[in-house]
Amino acid sequence: MLLNLERPDHQFFLRGADGTAALVNERRLEASFIVAPDQVIEGWGVREATALTPQDLEPLLALAPEVILLGTGAAQKFPPATALAACLSRGVGLEAMTNAAAARTFNVLAGEGRHVVAGFILNP
Repeated sequence: MLLNLERPDHQFFLRGADGTAALVNERRLEASFIVAPDQVIEGWGVREATALTPQDLEPLLALAPEVILLGTGAAQKFPPATALAACLSRGVGLEAMTNAAAARTFNVLAGEGRHVVAGFILNP
């Protein structure tokens, strides 16, 4: 069997994530962050998905995504309705899932050339 190494055509790739850390390319992050295919924004001040506000989503929405993936930590949690409405009113989908699932989904969507942005909530 012939194996070929395929490198993603986007700059940032999530190698894994859990409730306390994420590996973006070869860099370990231990605080909440935002990632798009072409940039990482560290120091996102969100610590709990259930307390997410529309203002917390502004840095993600400023990147004009088609869809926002919200990595809610080790367990899936859902943001308040006001946060969902802030996205829907701009025609942007918001999907909440565990960090591990958000990492996998981000890689698939970015690999398809979709304009995806993900926010990962980490609590070390």
